[in-house]
Amino acid sequence: MGYRIVVAGATGNVGREMLNILAEREFPVDEIVALASRRSLGTEVSFGNKTLKTKDLDTFDFTGWDIAFFSIGGEATKIYAPRAAASGCVVIDNSSLYRYDHDIPLVVPEVNPEAVELYKKRNIIANPNCSTAQMVVALKPLHDRARIKRVVVATYQSVSGAGKAGVDELWDQTKGIYVPGQEVAPKKFTKQIAFNVIPHIDVFLDDGSTKEEWKMVAETKKILDKSIKVTATCVRVPVFVGHSEAINIEFEEFLDWQEAQDILREAPGVLVIDKRENGGYITPVECVGDYATYVSRIRQDSTVENGLNIWVVSDNLRKGAALNAVQIAEVLGNRCLKKG
Repeated sequence: MGYRIVVAGATGNVGREMLNILAEREFPVDEIVALASRRSLGTEVSFGNKTLKTKDLDTFDFTGWDIAFFSIGGEATKIYAPRAAASGCVVIDNSSLYRYDHDIPLVVPEVNPEAVELYKKRNIIANPNCSTAQMVVALKPLHDRARIKRVVVATYQSVSGAGKAGVDELWDQTKGIYVPGQEVAPKKFTKQIAFNVIPHIDVFLDDGSTKEEWKMVAETKKILDKSIKVTATCVRVPVFVGHSEAINIEFEEFLDWQEAQDILREAPGVLVIDKRENGGYITPVECVGDYATYVSRIRQDSTVENGLNIWVVSDNLRKGAALNAVQIAEVLGNRCLKKG
């Protein structure tokens, strides 16, 4: 016996990817429904070799459904997630709405799978921010070995993290630069994104950081270890898919870069591509469509007593969103619901 599955926000980038990954990983589905807002009602989406027509989220009855994947933004989630949860359907939410609630688990299955069991408090599980998810997958095995004290991270985040509007703006601006009279002014982003980088994601906070940077700090502490100090600079770059991160790690104990490389090679969800030669590292273009969190450029940091530098790259629509959500559902099924 399999699961009755709901995908809310099925016409968006992440919703479509959720459907793809559920099919790819052969998640035990008895029945599946795709939900969307009324303006997208009837839009066709793919689930394996099937075509689904979206139904109306607003009028949908979640009673009798097992798991609902939400990718509809925080404001809509605030309305519909409690409704689904109250009907007995477990919500796996991709928005930031519930990530910081103490009684809702925030889960990356390679890092804290046991947290899934806390879902019973409110029938909701939170999916982390895309930039956090890939970082903690790489940090966890190193933390287990040498205890991380401090992390300094600079992100290079693709425009797909800002949704379809972000992808369209990069595409249209890039074309417009070469065609006089077809220039495209910034709309989704605060400055031109084509051939540029923007050190600003989400709103600014009182201390000068952005909310995206704050998310990485708060989520790393909640998922991995509250004692780890984290400082982040989050940057939008003109890449369609794939987030990259330059991460500096300070440990309590010495960890040799070669041992770190060996540890990461054995870590779940990690793929090490690290040759000290031209092209011996991963870039965003090469990670698109893959499940792995890639790690390259593993090297000692001689400026601190116990330091390493690493380069981490992952498909933000997959591990950063849809894949992690499906992996949460897999853990939920194996540990708690026990169907399929």
